[in-house]
Amino acid sequence: MKKVTILGSTGSIGTQALDVIEKNREQFQIETLACGYNTALLAKQIEAFSPKQAITAEEADARRLSKQYPKTEFLWGEAGLLAAAADESQLLLNALVGMQGLLPTCRAIEQGKDIALANKETLVAGGELVMRAVSEKGVNMLPVDSEHSAIFQCLQGNQGKPIKRILLTASGGPFRGYTRAQLAGVTLEQALCHPKWSMGKKITIDSATMMNKGLEVIEARWLFDVPLRNIEILVHPQSIVHSAVEFEDTSIIAQLGLADMRVPISVALAYPERLVRQARGLDFFKEGANLTFEAPDPTVFGCIRLAYEASEAGGSYPVVLNAANEVMVDRFLKGQIAFTDIEKNIQKILEHHTPTYNLELNDIIDIDQKIREEV
Repeated sequence: MKKVTILGSTGSIGTQALDVIEKNREQFQIETLACGYNTALLAKQIEAFSPKQAITAEEADARRLSKQYPKTEFLWGEAGLLAAAADESQLLLNALVGMQGLLPTCRAIEQGKDIALANKETLVAGGELVMRAVSEKGVNMLPVDSEHSAIFQCLQGNQGKPIKRILLTASGGPFRGYTRAQLAGVTLEQALCHPKWSMGKKITIDSATMMNKGLEVIEARWLFDVPLRNIEILVHPQSIVHSAVEFEDTSIIAQLGLADMRVPISVALAYPERLVRQARGLDFFKEGANLTFEAPDPTVFGCIRLAYEASEAGGSYPVVLNAANEVMVDRFLKGQIAFTDIEKNIQKILEHHTPTYNLELNDIIDIDQKIREEV
């Protein structure tokens, strides 16, 4: 039985992961659950899965819940997340939002745990450092994002074979086909209405600006050790082809399926095995009948360009890109800036940044905090 820790258990990925585990109780045991502020849902999860540990954002919540569930040890804050990363589980599912996922990932790798990664910021800001640690410790870095899971699956049986291209698909988000002028007038409600996927607010806005795809390009660079120039974005509004890999002989292997995050989650949880799922599969004569692909327009969705440029420049630039994006998305969600201000302000911040290189973990954390404070 595999012991699993879930950071971000009350979010979209966390709740779907627990749904997968609930249907496969004989294969998994929950060691630790960590949430932010949704303690009502965490309480239900504790009742259902009886974890040894539970983590909350606030000390008061942890102390209150500890009286209600005395058999579970409660911790809180960043110290709690780091303690969870060092527990007795074999697999850490990191479904935290933003940079708070970096330190627990690094701690879990140090402990020799396999990582199921749904926190792309970990590799955007610390890709080189994190993947070096993965190699040194001999652990598995198992992607949970649907696109990276697709690439991972396409490479099974083809490890070590040179890759010509990674074809990273994108739905195009809610504003596919918009002009720059049209983007200037979009509302928060429109930006939060994704046509295909149900996700948290931050990642939904990232999908609307297409920064999410830019961050995924950086993540793919580190996960699969492929140059940026060999990673191509394909806008695929049907979200049936989740990504593909082209090899040197021009053969392309793609992973297809319905838009259901439980599939990549189950791939990561059960690796190297696959779980039996009682769910409807892809109907090629229905959903697969009309599949289309188009190139993204970086002149409209400039966040894609910014991500490529920041990753190519290297050093502290990806850290700055990520931090600036998190702050700007938060401001947009609070109604403090317009939708197009997200990209404009990120570009200004990058242009005024003086880069540093050869970063260690503490450098990344310091730069991230400094950028947030300056912004």
